[in-house]
Amino acid sequence: MNDARHIGQLEVGESAALGEMGLPAAAAARLRELGLLPGAAVRLVRRAPLGCPIEFEVGGARLALRGRDAAQIFVQ
Repeated sequence: MNDARHIGQLEVGESAALGEMGLPAAAAARLRELGLLPGAAVRLVRRAPLGCPIEFEVGGARLALRGRDAAQIFVQ
């Protein structure tokens, strides 16, 4: 996956379809419960002043993720 981008690399306001997650099984399962499913549209809403956490919108809900977690969630 040379050209793969993770959700933390999106620009503010940019949307993309979720791809695979490289997180531990328990963390990935929890995020799937929150709506981060493969193919779902995700939009980067904003970043905290120091870059972490990062706020995303998925299915009308807003989630904040640590940068290191966002780096393991890829978009298509």
